[in-house]
Amino acid sequence: MANPKTPTKINARRAWREARELLWQHRKSLAVGLALMVVSRLAGLVLPASTKYLIDEVIGKHNSHLLLPLALAAGAATLVQALAGYANSQVVSVAAQRAIMDMRQRVQDHILRLPIRYFDTTKSGIVIARVMNDAEGIRNLVGTGLIQLAGGLLTAVLALGVLFWLNWKLTLATLVFLGVFGGAMALAFNHLRPLFRKRSELTADITGRLGESVGGVRILKVYVAEDRESRIFAEGAEKLFRNVAGTITGMSAISAFSTAIIGVVGVLIMVVGGNAIFAGRMTLGDLIMYTFFVGLLAAPVVQIANIGTQVSEAFAGLDRIRETLDMPTEDQEDLARAPLPELEGRVELRDVWFEYEKDTPVLRGISFQVPAGSTVALVGSSGSGKSTIIGLLMAFNHPQRGQVLVDGRDVLSVRLRDYRSKLGVVMQDNFLFDGSVADNIGFARPGATRAEIEAVGAIAHVDEFVGRFEAGYDTIVGERGVKLSGGQRQRVAIARAILADPRILILDEATSSLDSESEAMIRDGLRRLRTGRTTFVIAHRLSTIETADQILVVEEGRIVERGAHAELMALGGRYRQLHDRQQSSELDQFINPGEDFTVPGSVTA
Repeated sequence: MANPKTPTKINARRAWREARELLWQHRKSLAVGLALMVVSRLAGLVLPASTKYLIDEVIGKHNSHLLLPLALAAGAATLVQALAGYANSQVVSVAAQRAIMDMRQRVQDHILRLPIRYFDTTKSGIVIARVMNDAEGIRNLVGTGLIQLAGGLLTAVLALGVLFWLNWKLTLATLVFLGVFGGAMALAFNHLRPLFRKRSELTADITGRLGESVGGVRILKVYVAEDRESRIFAEGAEKLFRNVAGTITGMSAISAFSTAIIGVVGVLIMVVGGNAIFAGRMTLGDLIMYTFFVGLLAAPVVQIANIGTQVSEAFAGLDRIRETLDMPTEDQEDLARAPLPELEGRVELRDVWFEYEKDTPVLRGISFQVPAGSTVALVGSSGSGKSTIIGLLMAFNHPQRGQVLVDGRDVLSVRLRDYRSKLGVVMQDNFLFDGSVADNIGFARPGATRAEIEAVGAIAHVDEFVGRFEAGYDTIVGERGVKLSGGQRQRVAIARAILADPRILILDEATSSLDSESEAMIRDGLRRLRTGRTTFVIAHRLSTIETADQILVVEEGRIVERGAHAELMALGGRYRQLHDRQQSSELDQFINPGEDFTVPGSVTA
């Protein structure tokens, strides 16, 4: 039974740790807010306290000369209460929004620095929820939540002291009912707290699914899948509705129970207080004042219930935030690694084994050497492991066995930021940001001049199509570059890689979206880009494969053939099979050149 309890304690520690850091960071604003709250609450006691003197002294004893001073005192106290409350709200609310802003920036910065494996196993909706939704709960700690909680407790304590002074027997009876109410609230909170945590998870799932639907809307429409996607979203929305309905039921029960308790206390005051007046133990002013102060005691108790729920929700969010922030980033891992100021470009894989799922190896003892400045082509069937090799070269993943070496040093021993700053990548599905063509090219080197951007654009033949746009290089490409064709996006990505001036260049089907004419236009640009750089080419078109210094044929996670184009053609094995099949299907645009979707046949000598 000990194991199930351990995560709860650990989660509480995470949440408290984050809460303490937040409170300490914003201690000045909280201190000012608390001081203003005390002034506001104390001033708020003057008006109900003045009712006793109004009834007993002014009205009961006809001391009319006390009426104006009493009224002025009550009015001044009310004005002070209003001004202090306004100032308090301004101070703590602004502090809360600043805290939310800082937390979002902090979480976003941390998440972007996490290893790729985090993004491979975490839905995008959950990532967005961590940044946007979970941080919102901070307002209930740094903002008015904790201040109101402290104010409610202060008011309740002061009101309780006055009530004991007026009639201690009636106050004890009142406390019994309020104690029952407090116990009921504690039980309700234990039930509601996991619901609030589950709500955030459900919201993250729905957000992620909605993002996928919007991002893949063209696929949805092509396959007439709108109804199917709507049903999936509706199921998630239904789960969220049930969760929210459960919390509403809980909160409604608390509200109804509080109303019943207040009613019982009211009846008790009427009966006991009325008898006390008849017996001469209380004056009418005492009873009226007592009634006001019972309200001052009961209202904070109800308020504490609402704030307690909000704070519970905030702690659930902080727990998830702290869970994310406790994950080690690549920068933290880099602290123990050596810097890499220069990179010649020699690459070697030694007996590399890798698996995404346990006991299901994707790479099986891969070994090869690449001299600096040479070009290597990786060809083979779909799913043979080519992209996995590239993922290891970019240090997105690390082998379970073996080593990935650059200039004779294990990639795991050098700082990843230093290493990746010397990489250039052109992928099959190139990501463009919603900005101009120039912005996307310049993304590789923020300090690049417009002349440098246009120069590399000319090499990649970007100028060939931007010249047809009215805004030229300032043309907005849209989200993910949706306003450009696939070939145009790839040319922008190639220009971006040229501008980065990398030592190791990775071309992952870099011309798969180009027609023959477009490919011919940038072939010289790619050749110039490869000059003096170590280049890895995946499933490239035949022209590029033929010019590679070394071709590796990968099948089922193993290198089955290696050598130059002429050597492999003479060998008559798997590469020759791929080559001949590509030529016979040159017009078949559904198969990437250098790649085969069929099961490899027997390799002949």
